[in-house]
Amino acid sequence: MAAERSAQATWQGDLMSGSGEIHEVPSGAFGPLQVTWASRTEEEHGGKTSPEELIAAAHAACFSMALSNVLAKAGHPPERLETSATLTFVPGTGITKSALTVVGSVPGIDEAAFEDAAEQAKDGCPVSGALKGNVELTLDAHLQN
Repeated sequence: MAAERSAQATWQGDLMSGSGEIHEVPSGAFGPLQVTWASRTEEEHGGKTSPEELIAAAHAACFSMALSNVLAKAGHPPERLETSATLTFVPGTGITKSALTVVGSVPGIDEAAFEDAAEQAKDGCPVSGALKGNVELTLDAHLQN
């Protein structure tokens, strides 16, 4: 069974001075969200988002789900996984990197096994799959102390 998800955006004006809006998504989970070129390329985003921020959110969530599945199948369901994804966007080049960082609270597992599970999840996450071959994917995985 395939699941389809959709989103709609409107852009007005040229790239540098124009602006856009990502409309409320059909699930109602978020939107509307404002986007601009400056929100993609400058540190001060002015409360606006970017396509890269949305991809980072999707990557962090997808990876967390994949890792929880890998761990549970190995008999070690996680208590908690805290994942961040940081995308690097280079104007004129595009998205060049997605860096995943995860800290997990997983009873009965050692650091090496957690790192191995995280690598499996990175390789099995559908968002990683969509980025693979186009974007450098890195992973930093540690158990919570």
